[in-house]
Amino acid sequence: MTKKLAVVAFGGNALLRAGQCGTIDEQEANVYQTCESLLPLIERGYNLVIGHGNGPQVGNILLQVNAGEKMYGIPEMPLDVCGAYSQGFIGYIIEQQFMNVLAKHNIKKNIVTFVTQVLVDKNDPAFQNPTKPIGPYYTDEEVEKLKAKHPGDSFAKDPKGKGWRKVVASPKPLWINNKELVEELAREGNIVITVGGGGIPVFYVEPGKLQGIDAVIDKDLASSMLAVQIKADEFYILTDVPKVCLNFNTPNEIRLDTITISEAKKYLAEGHFSEGSMAPKVRAAINFVENGGKVCVITEAGQLHNPEAGTRIVND
Repeated sequence: MTKKLAVVAFGGNALLRAGQCGTIDEQEANVYQTCESLLPLIERGYNLVIGHGNGPQVGNILLQVNAGEKMYGIPEMPLDVCGAYSQGFIGYIIEQQFMNVLAKHNIKKNIVTFVTQVLVDKNDPAFQNPTKPIGPYYTDEEVEKLKAKHPGDSFAKDPKGKGWRKVVASPKPLWINNKELVEELAREGNIVITVGGGGIPVFYVEPGKLQGIDAVIDKDLASSMLAVQIKADEFYILTDVPKVCLNFNTPNEIRLDTITISEAKKYLAEGHFSEGSMAPKVRAAINFVENGGKVCVITEAGQLHNPEAGTRIVND
């Protein structure tokens, strides 16, 4: 019997929970719990590919890089390199904790982590309007110095008065590096960790020459595109709520069980989902199902023991 292939996108709370400091002990415990919640998928015969976020982690790396440059003159590293740092250490945590989970349950599987480059279009309109804040806060004086040092960088003032932050584009992912190998390894029964933080954004500076670029790719959309490109049967987006809701967190809240692509687009257009939370996840779900996927499930990790868990987005 051919096993189903599922791509699972870890949400931010898979690594760091609200109110936590982000110590390695906290992150390892969170990842262990999330990996244990994936056991029902393995028991039901799924092969797995895992994507994950990196927002808090890459932000901390940028703070460390900034402090190192100020205090010790250590050369700053660009955002794409910091993204690669985060992919490496988060992949290590997931790989190790999943190995611990499998050992506890006497399951033998190999786990491999890819530091993943993702191609973007340098002419993507997102580069004309960078909106994604990253890294530390700066004073007025620091921003002026940074603008002189890096004329191409953009900065935005924090609405709460904390200072200025660098803002970068969030372009659309076009192509996932090593996707063929990811699919091959996953279908052979190995667990593959890839597209961390949406992947490292790269573009062709000239034919045949790739180069990193300051940008942040939405991790759910990148995972969705990967799921399409490796012909996954199902796509799971793990978040901190059991179901997608209309009128979220109000007395009129409605939990959604199964919705079609048309219904999902309608709810998006009506503004039911916020841009900083559920809207990107619903768009990623639509992208997967519209491009050949059977079903996308949005739910919290602890619900995966139930085959009917979460909100299921399906074709019309």
